[in-house]
Amino acid sequence: MARQQHSPKEKSKLVLEAIRGERTINEIAAENNIHPNILSKWKREAESQLYTLFQDNLSKERRAQKAHESEINDLYAQIDKLTTQNEWLKKKSGF
Repeated sequence: MARQQHSPKEKSKLVLEAIRGERTINEIAAENNIHPNILSKWKREAESQLYTLFQDNLSKERRAQKAHESEINDLYAQIDKLTTQNEWLKKKSGF
């Protein structure tokens, strides 16, 4: 008999149910034809790596914020350059 493959979505649904604790791991595992040890392993892995979800989001937010700040600085530099050129052109043309 071949091993049943479970999608990440299925695994996360089952792990979330196990974390909630409304039913035992044995009950959840039996209903979904999974060995309780496998479900326990998935639960431990999820609990030990849950913080990475928030860590990755913070990193993405920081990168986006730095990119935004860099873009603003570039735009201010461009405005300064264009203002200087505009003033020089006004002086040269006699306005």
